[in-house]
Amino acid sequence: MRLIGSALLYLALAFSANAAMAADTAALKALAEGDMRKLVFADDPAPVSGRTFTLEDAAGSATLADWRGKYVVLNFWATWCAPCRKEMPTLSALQAEFGGERFEVLTLATGRNRPEAIARFLSEAGIANLPRHTDPKQAVARDMAVLGLPVSVLIDPEGREIARLVGDADWHSDSARAIVSALIR
Repeated sequence: MRLIGSALLYLALAFSANAAMAADTAALKALAEGDMRKLVFADDPAPVSGRTFTLEDAAGSATLADWRGKYVVLNFWATWCAPCRKEMPTLSALQAEFGGERFEVLTLATGRNRPEAIARFLSEAGIANLPRHTDPKQAVARDMAVLGLPVSVLIDPEGREIARLVGDADWHSDSARAIVSALIR
């Protein structure tokens, strides 16, 4: 009898958690306007890649698990990508406004991107507050089914992909800022 009661309690908690997630997703979708309409929310958030990538600006390596506990906009880009050049300043502005204990913009140059080309790209765009991380063998990009650039993945504090935007976007638009504000509230 105790086992049945425990099972029912577990099911009730799971159902209420799923219902809360669906309500949160619906509220976030309602905030999506303009470019943010391209943001596709996951019905069933899945864990992100556990692969290691290079920290060019810190001379080391990391995995996405190193950002657990924060909401993250993970942006896959490349130095040769024209839409990335257009999008990067808006990601920088988003990081400047919201970056901290609860939120981070993480940029990951995927494929062949020489460190000096990354530095030049960011310098020409006037960006000093975004990391210079690389995924030279595209291992993280492959794990996360990134098929083109740019791609931005919204990751929750538990390390799960909750939304994805394919193509460039204004990440400092009123809509993007409202979505990030709602998440970190």
